[in-house]
Amino acid sequence: MAFAMPNRSGRGRYRPLAEINVTPLVDVMLVLLIIFMVTAPLMTSGVPVDLPKTNAAPLNQDSEPLTVSINAAGKIFLQEEEVQIGDVVGRLQAVAKNNPERRIFVRGDKDLAYGRIMEVMGTITQGGFSKVALLAEQAGNTPKPPPAAAPTPKPTPARPKAG
Repeated sequence: MAFAMPNRSGRGRYRPLAEINVTPLVDVMLVLLIIFMVTAPLMTSGVPVDLPKTNAAPLNQDSEPLTVSINAAGKIFLQEEEVQIGDVVGRLQAVAKNNPERRIFVRGDKDLAYGRIMEVMGTITQGGFSKVALLAEQAGNTPKPPPAAAPTPKPTPARPKAG
């Protein structure tokens, strides 16, 4: 904000003070905003999984968590690479550098059988990892699909009476 100060001569004339030009700052901030908006979706996990909805609060994340995803076909992925159920613990230990306190998120498709998700979680916890959690989408993040129209009943033709 600029204001004028009287001259030292005392004549009552005011001279303007120099102002900071904020236009270059705004330009740089807008460019950074666009860059972050474009790159943010690319930083998510690449395995398409349709997560169930929940109203639970998100967990605090201390470090980069490892993500184990199970798609609708029941295939298991560590980050974005497909692995077999027997290899999950060995691969997790190699990636986590034998740190059993490393946070591991399990993402399971909502149409997948609950037993398959529990089988994967059980395998991970038996491998010595203690911080294993399930992921879900927040309930308010996606709009509800429009309700399907109720089918109109077809008229049934009258049957002739036997007699």
